[in-house]
Amino acid sequence: MSSDKSGPQSVYSGLVELQSAPPPRERADAARNRAAVLDAAARLFADRGVDGVTMDAVAAAAGVGKGTVFRRFGDKSGLAVALLDERERELQEAILFGPAPLGPGDGAGAAPGERLAAFVEAYLDYALGHLDLLRMSETASPGARYRIGAYRFWHRHVTLLLAAARPDADAEALAHVTLAPLAAEHLRAMVAEVGVERTRAAVHAAPAP
Repeated sequence: MSSDKSGPQSVYSGLVELQSAPPPRERADAARNRAAVLDAAARLFADRGVDGVTMDAVAAAAGVGKGTVFRRFGDKSGLAVALLDERERELQEAILFGPAPLGPGDGAGAAPGERLAAFVEAYLDYALGHLDLLRMSETASPGARYRIGAYRFWHRHVTLLLAAARPDADAEALAHVTLAPLAAEHLRAMVAEVGVERTRAAVHAAPAP
């Protein structure tokens, strides 16, 4: 998907400054180590689950010293955030520049309510596909979810849509309410209790704020 930021201007163009940044340019050996660590972490998390993987195991699977892993990523939550970054950027690109209803499309695009429903569906796809990693990144410390840069992007996007759909409402506060059921801890509990499909249906059926 194109990352051209010079497309049609709209109120949503202000989201660009909140978009997740790609990894900084780095030396070839550092880039190879980073890729090796993330590939190893992804494989191990998929095979053993997040809770069953140690940083030492990731380092061994990547063929690097454990100090390299700790210095670069800090802990497993840091690894989770790094693994999620690419998928988050893809979703943000679709929101900013993609076809309607998720993105602005060409011309008038979709109505705010349609865009909001499309965002919830796309975010569910992302969250349910990476639930354990997302949960780790959001619960690494108290309030971690709200300090993650991606949350500010999602919140701003939903705020703009709600403000357009309901000009008299407190869109900023309602955006938090809209995003609350999409928290990884909440989704994980629902999936364990009622399964993926019922979780997805329930989130869509919840009354709009």
